[in-house]
Parts: sequence; structure tokens; C-alpha cells
Amino acid sequence: MKSMTGFGRGEARRDGVAWTAECASVNRKQLEAAVSLPRELSELEGQVRNLVAAGVSRGRVNVTVRSESLTESSANAVNVDHVLAKQYYQALHGLALKLEIPAEVSLHDLMRLPGVVGLQQAETSAEQAWPLIEEAVSAALKQMNAMRETEGEHLREEMESRLSRIEGLLASVREKAATVPETQRKLLRQRLEDAGLPLPLDDERLVKEIALFADRTDISEELSRAASHVKQFRTYLASSEPVGRSLDFLLQEFFREFNTMGSKCNQAEIAHHVVTAKTELEKIREQVQNVE
Repeated sequence: MKSMTGFGRGEARRDGVAWTAECASVNRKQLEAAVSLPRELSELEGQVRNLVAAGVSRGRVNVTVRSESLTESSANAVNVDHVLAKQYYQALHGLALKLEIPAEVSLHDLMRLPGVVGLQQAETSAEQAWPLIEEAVSAALKQMNAMRETEGEHLREEMESRLSRIEGLLASVREKAATVPETQRKLLRQRLEDAGLPLPLDDERLVKEIALFADRTDISEELSRAASHVKQFRTYLASSEPVGRSLDFLLQEFFREFNTMGSKCNQAEIAHHVVTAKTELEKIREQVQNVE
């Protein structure tokens, strides 16, 4: 089991250039990949997305790729656009004359203007860069998925603990549900006696009323389905495949069974157990929202 939250960093170095990739993932219902590459290599975005899709099935993954020169060579030499600087200077002086204000243009002012000073980057083709980018992104995804697996194990243990508590509550509900018809029979007979209308235990009308009550409050089917859901939930927890969507669907079925139990079986202790079980299910659902 994997969480959808993780982070990884990868690096590849060759020919005096270091390529760094960072992958960060958060929970989403579907797979989303946001890729940030150097502008001149934007054509590689699709290939990076394919790498992400091969290693991740659900969640939003942000991938950032950067490059850095490892040598002090002319590959990253400072470039000064003298022509543009002169045009800026003349334009600013002309503006000062027109506005009749002093023209105080310093070298510092010119350096801060767009395009005057920059780095002369050595151009790298997509074909040359891709093997290194692929290596860096793959390493980042591997590290990110390792973190997701560690977090997924914590999620699995948490859900297993709550599932065991729900299993205990189901056993208690099953035990108490068996006594509901007899409790109702005693209650109904007591009410008749208090009203001055005592009936023998084998009276046909009393027996029929208890039989109808027992049928209306029977939750044996809901208990069986809930027990089946527990087994299926554990199967998903033990799976190595992405199970987030399956667990989410199964939880909806779980809630349906407990809601039916609560509405059919009018007994205080059972109602309390149902509420407790639904609280545990809600906490499990919060965890499932972050499962791949």
C-alpha cells in the first residue's frame, strides 16, 4: 500500500552539467502530473509525464527539472548587450530633456534594465539532455515512491487497528440483536399488564405481534454483509496493487449496512455500537483519501 504523499530528489551529472529533478506528490482522485522544465526543453514534457504515469497511478505529482554548470568556462559567460545599453541611455536622456529634469543615469541603473546583462547559456538539445533528465527524474520518482510506501504502511496499520475495533463491535451487535425480540416480548407483556390487559405468553395475538417485530428488526443480513466487507477490506489492505478507489467504494457499502442496522434495530446499546462503528469508519475514510 502506498500513500499519495511523498517527495523525492534525483540527480544526473555528465560533461560538466548537473541535472536535478524533484518530485512531490499530494492526494488527488486521479493522476495529475505538473512538469516544469527549462524553456528550451519544453518538448520533453510528454516524456516526463510518461515516466510519472509508469510509476504512479493516482495523485498529483509536481516535477521540477533544473540544470547547473559544474565548470567555470565560457559556457556560462556573462553577456552584456552594449547596443541595448546605449539605446536605454539615449532614451533616458531624451526623456529627461523632454521633462526638463536632471539626467542622472548610472551604470548601476543600466545593469538593472531588462536584457542588458545576462548569462550566455550553452545550448543543449533535447536529444542530448533527455538521457540525463530521464535518469534524474527516475531517481526522484524512486525516492518519492519509497517515501509513499513507508507512509502507506503507517496508513495500513492505522486502518487495520480501527477495522479490528469495528469487527469487535459487529460481534457485540450480533450478540445483542439475538435478544431484541425476547426483550420486546417482555416489554409488550408488561405494558399490557400495566394497562390491566394481561395475556398468556402463548396468546396468538401476542405471538403474532412479536413475530412481526422480530421480522422488522432482523439485521442478520446486514451483519453478514458487514462481516464480508471486513474480510474484503483486509484483502485490499494486504494487496500490493493500488487500492484507494476500491477501499473508498467499500467504505460506502460499509456505511450503508450500519445505517440500515441503526434504523431497523430499535435498541439503545445496538444504536450506541452503530454510532461508534460509523465514527471509526469515518476516521478510516479520512485515511483512505490519501491511499493510492
